[in-house]
Amino acid sequence: MARSLDTLSTCLQNTLGDALAKTDIRLGELTAEIKASALPAAMQALHGHPDLRFTQLSDLCGVDYSGYKEGAWEGPRFAVVYHLISMMHNVRLRVRVFCADDDLPMVASVADIWPSANWFEREAFDLFGIVFEGHPDLRRILTDYGFVGHPFRKDFPLSGHVEMRYDPVQQRVIYQPVSIEPREITPRIVREEHYGEGR
Repeated sequence: MARSLDTLSTCLQNTLGDALAKTDIRLGELTAEIKASALPAAMQALHGHPDLRFTQLSDLCGVDYSGYKEGAWEGPRFAVVYHLISMMHNVRLRVRVFCADDDLPMVASVADIWPSANWFEREAFDLFGIVFEGHPDLRRILTDYGFVGHPFRKDFPLSGHVEMRYDPVQQRVIYQPVSIEPREITPRIVREEHYGEGR
């Protein structure tokens, strides 16, 4: 039988104690925010405690909060969000942990608890620049090895920094500055105040 979210929230508070920063129930889903310093022990408890048994990690992603709430956000810039499933108790849980340092966002790897986290953590590292301490093979997974920057960060330029192409003279792939001309993507009806008047 599915456990109620209020019961799960109480169970999390009793099991995780000070590691739990807060819980929030919205739209029929429970989010638990865990302190970064307590992440490894808290995740072990979520996985192994008989009252919880979140044995499946269905997703893990990075989040960039810069510009969130129209710039009113004052918390840390980067977070990692985990989506866990307890088959035993028929319940889902979202876990969020904020990275303490905006310049070098870092959290502990959970790949030793849930092996499915391996590629998810590599993806968050590649796209957001979040470092997962203790990951067995943390390297880029979607972008090229010579790629500069992290394309899911909100300050990454839309057209990137460099592009690559095959050069038939050199008979190899080369990198060069982006040659895409920036174009206006806002429709004229929006950007021109009196568009269509007088016609």
